[in-house]
Amino acid sequence: MESSLKVIGDGDSVLDIDSKSGVGGGVQDVYGEDCATEEQLVTPWTISVASGYSMMRDPRYNKGLAFTEKERDAHYLRGLLPPAISSQELQEKKLMHNMRQYQVPLQRYMAMMDLQERNERLFYKLLIDNVEELLPVVYTPTVGEACQKYGSIFRRSQGLYISLKEKGKIIEVLKNWPEKNIQVIVVTDGERILGLGDLGCQCLPITIDVGTNNEKMLNDEFYIGLKQRRATGQEYADLLHEFMCAVKQNYGEKILIQFEDFANHNAFELLSKYRTTHLVFNDDIQGTASVVLAGLVAALKLAGGALSEHTFLFLGAGEAGTGIAELIALEMSKQMKVPVEETRKKIWLVDSKGLIVSSRKESLQHFKKPWAHEHEPVKELLDAVKAIKPTVLIGSSGAGSTFTKDVVEAMASFNEKPVILALSNPTSQSECTAEEAYTWTKGRAIFASGSPFEPVEYDGKVFVPGQANNAYIFPGLGLGLVMSGAIRVHDEMLLAASEALAGEVTEEIFDKGLIYPPFSSIRKISAQIAAKVAAKVYELGLATRLPRPENLVKYAESCMYSPVYRCYR
Repeated sequence: MESSLKVIGDGDSVLDIDSKSGVGGGVQDVYGEDCATEEQLVTPWTISVASGYSMMRDPRYNKGLAFTEKERDAHYLRGLLPPAISSQELQEKKLMHNMRQYQVPLQRYMAMMDLQERNERLFYKLLIDNVEELLPVVYTPTVGEACQKYGSIFRRSQGLYISLKEKGKIIEVLKNWPEKNIQVIVVTDGERILGLGDLGCQCLPITIDVGTNNEKMLNDEFYIGLKQRRATGQEYADLLHEFMCAVKQNYGEKILIQFEDFANHNAFELLSKYRTTHLVFNDDIQGTASVVLAGLVAALKLAGGALSEHTFLFLGAGEAGTGIAELIALEMSKQMKVPVEETRKKIWLVDSKGLIVSSRKESLQHFKKPWAHEHEPVKELLDAVKAIKPTVLIGSSGAGSTFTKDVVEAMASFNEKPVILALSNPTSQSECTAEEAYTWTKGRAIFASGSPFEPVEYDGKVFVPGQANNAYIFPGLGLGLVMSGAIRVHDEMLLAASEALAGEVTEEIFDKGLIYPPFSSIRKISAQIAAKVAAKVYELGLATRLPRPENLVKYAESCMYSPVYRCYR
């Protein structure tokens, strides 16, 4: 069937937008725009929408059985669909019923990806309205298994792949992406996916494929990436630099680049190299730090005392561990009005060789050196716990079951309410389970983890473990940066995001033993974080979207995507 194109102008719109439709926390698409920008022209729209058979197969416009009688006539859909008309709500009800029939989490993940490929708005509506149930499917822990098996379940490309084959042509590759109004890019090289290590080309959305050192991938006939060892040194640096320059050239100075799942040796170097020339942040270093700091600020309302009165011990001194430690030190420095070098002394780190102390300084990687304090060498975590006597124990090691019974009981022996954060993902790599933390401390632990755990009953009381999930932070942080037109990311913006998230934890939430708000409110939370981040951008004089909106929360809500179906003329 020949597609019919309909171009709208002179004040008419392809879509009749119900601006009163609110989704997830009362967010309204006030201005009828789906991305945070004042520069995108909304009316008159100058886009073309294909009709008929091609329209049904475009996930951006397909509504399935929700097309009305009028739309079926206007867009040549008559006879291409069964006669029944279903509302978006009824479609959502049916899909959730079907989703719950799957016993294997990976099957649910694949069903969600299939939905995204055929009906984009219904996918996001389903996810927003059922976020607590579906986030573990599309995010940790199930996404880890999906990345491991991506070559086998690959059906259709959903992202952009830039490999060593594209060296010298990256600007052309970016131009191949159909959307031109890009404001945020998430990029990875796949070397450190969750706690699963090098998964090569098997992750999204923009993958820089420089090869893989994973023998299993190299020998897998279904592997979809370059079958060669990882490029390093100048070859790697040149490809990344070409990418960073091409992104700015193609999308402009204000494009936000989020680094995700780079290995330690590249993560710190890339962030340091480009944070002064590009709008960038590293989710594993800075996003994790921000969400953990928020949890700690909230936890202290249960444990008591100011941040500066506590002693912190980390298991894991990689990008997550040192990133969290630095943000805690910065927050203490801000509260106490003392140099950050002073507040770092309250924070101790343990790596694979033991406690990081001054006598090891010469052999340490540069990002570990600020944490080398005066102390005799200590090899084992348990001995470090007994020597340092921390009030807060944080795991970011990527090694499962390392918070043993002896370690947790030692924490409980000198803390009335020990704060224990087992942050490593996926669930199998968590330093301890929620049940272990509550049982071994006789119900006294304040616990949160990186992956979700079910509620635990101990001694007649039900404990609900919190999840220190980066998904609390990076959507709101990104929105705040974009809607203010920020040109650089500063640590003060991450602190603002942490304070906003901690401020969303109510007394009712504390009563359940939680230190994070429920994910069901994530849209409302993200709007609050975006507003606080944007306010800090304006305060620092780094905003380019002027004048500043009078109500930043309402403006953030108006900029957020609404998945409600549009009415087609």
